[in-house]
Amino acid sequence: MSHYDYIVVGGGTAGSVLAARLTERPDVRVLLLEAGAREPHPLVAEPRDHYLLRQSSFSWGDITVVQAATGTATPLPRGRGLGGSSAINAMLFVRGHRSGYDDWVEAGAKSWGFTDLLPYFKRSETVIGRDPELRGQSGPVVVGPADPPNPVLASVLDAAVEVGHRAATDIGGGLETGFGLPDLSIVAGLRQTAADAYLTPEVLARRNLEIVTDATVHEVRIVNRRAVGVRYSTYGALLSVDCSREVVLAAGAIGSPKLLMLSGVGPADHLRELGIAVLGHRPGVGSNLQDHPLANVVFGTATAVPPARNNHAELIGLLQVDPAAAGPDLQFVVTDLPQVPAGTAPPYGFTIKPSVMRPYSRGSVRLASTVATAAPLIDPNFFADPRDTTTMLRGIDLARELGAARALAEWGPTEIAPGPALTARDDLREYVGRTLASYCHPVGTCAIGDGEQAVVDNDLRVIGIDGLRVADASVMPSLPSANTVATVYAIAERAAELLLA
Repeated sequence: MSHYDYIVVGGGTAGSVLAARLTERPDVRVLLLEAGAREPHPLVAEPRDHYLLRQSSFSWGDITVVQAATGTATPLPRGRGLGGSSAINAMLFVRGHRSGYDDWVEAGAKSWGFTDLLPYFKRSETVIGRDPELRGQSGPVVVGPADPPNPVLASVLDAAVEVGHRAATDIGGGLETGFGLPDLSIVAGLRQTAADAYLTPEVLARRNLEIVTDATVHEVRIVNRRAVGVRYSTYGALLSVDCSREVVLAAGAIGSPKLLMLSGVGPADHLRELGIAVLGHRPGVGSNLQDHPLANVVFGTATAVPPARNNHAELIGLLQVDPAAAGPDLQFVVTDLPQVPAGTAPPYGFTIKPSVMRPYSRGSVRLASTVATAAPLIDPNFFADPRDTTTMLRGIDLARELGAARALAEWGPTEIAPGPALTARDDLREYVGRTLASYCHPVGTCAIGDGEQAVVDNDLRVIGIDGLRVADASVMPSLPSANTVATVYAIAERAAELLLA
């Protein structure tokens, strides 16, 4: 096409939604630019192999800077290719408790509470057998729980009820806490990515949609404080392309702030240090980075665990352990593998992984270079606030309690890590720091709000720059108490509606 109304940067979860929804209007012309490949990696469709994709060409291969609180650097995989992180994640499709979205409203995202987002959650999904007032019935993403779950995970669910936790009927719906079987984005035994769900053959055949993959966007072109297009390179050619309406960034919580800063929008001092002309001083760009830290409590079993049929992670728990928290602050994801952080794993077992859902720690994304292909400096600042460590240690206590329950006796569990000898709080803090893992849920670096640190307004428009919006995980003011992909789908659905309005 010779003319575009919208340019969408990033063909991941949000970009797939935007491209499909915007081009439902035949008079709207869209260019979708994606840095990764058009064709998926051969392992993408197989749910059991998702761990292998983190080291593949379908991941950016990011690693954090060394964390001040732990002395370790942590891999932070994110998807690269059509479908983005929905093509490499663990396929858990959960919203998190509604209280997390109340935090957004308090932070200045006035029309982004749970009730505001509910129509867009529903628009994205098809969920069979759930409450139709709460769950979608005709959306592109088809999800459901494991049926049946791995027997060892069913026993962990029984153990949770035995020790006093609630059995949830729809743990991913946003209203419940306790333990339950989450919905999974697996259809007929195969992963369903955002590209599978939204960039269908019918959508790809639309004459008003053009997709360019293997395209590195160098900058948003801004003239007189208005975004008018982008510069990008593909296969050695450097191109400049214009749009008549808006540029929409959907490159995620790492990619979108990076591109804003490369384009001259961000913290003025940081941009000047790198010799970038400041076109818009927004100190919140790249700030407020949050992620869910993850720990492993690993059990070997005397009884063989049946092979996985799905994504290994068919059970989660959502609890509030800090009475001062405004809602659930700890999630457990339980896998049918003994995932030992280091060393040799036993042949059979399971892992209970506590993760801090409402971390107090805040970090940043900053440019390491003005070269568009250079990796940015990613610092989630894990455990900078000691309250996060306290919550994580409470999670280890509760995971051990589950492992000791009578409901698991038939499996003969033995704690492998941290190991029964580690009981002192200082030793457990050292274990958590040494084995720190990211749950791969970065958000917050282009946050919605109305204060000095806000980057986008309530309509997702970049403050101070016309014709430019952000629509991805970066706009979340804080983390939901769950895996983030379902929320990204909802944000993108709403963004498409805002753009067309």
